[in-house]
Amino acid sequence: MTATHAISFTINGQPHEAAVEPRLLLVDYLRQHMDLTGTHVGCEHGVCGACTILMDGKPVRSCIMLAVQADGHELTTVEGLAEGPDNMHPLQEAFWEAHGLQCGFCTPGFLMTLKPYLEEHPDANEDDIRHAISGNLCRCTGYQHIVDAALLGAKKMHAK
Repeated sequence: MTATHAISFTINGQPHEAAVEPRLLLVDYLRQHMDLTGTHVGCEHGVCGACTILMDGKPVRSCIMLAVQADGHELTTVEGLAEGPDNMHPLQEAFWEAHGLQCGFCTPGFLMTLKPYLEEHPDANEDDIRHAISGNLCRCTGYQHIVDAALLGAKKMHAK
């Protein structure tokens, strides 16, 4: 019998408690136990950014974190960005409008990386955004549409 650890955290605004095995990765917990499959598993080494979520408002790579490390923290996944199924986050709208996605596999990681960055840097320029997303990999777009979407997203996020 494997020992478990009790953890509690908030995920996408909802309190949650669980008993988890000590070596369970956070990304696996989110995908397999919470059915939050928007957090993708790409490289499994924290290099590609597909697994990026927010912990206490800061981007983290959930494929190199243990679920027990989430204890006591507030987590937000890509599913938690929108206020509802018919009300996308302004950054999600911008990705749609500026064609910032193709296959979509990397998109959740870019969104979760860019949201806090653009909140803190509303006047970010193209070079700033390219630097901010330099840890996220995309195999389809060539990044220009992602940068365009981020610039549009910054305008939308700060238009309110």
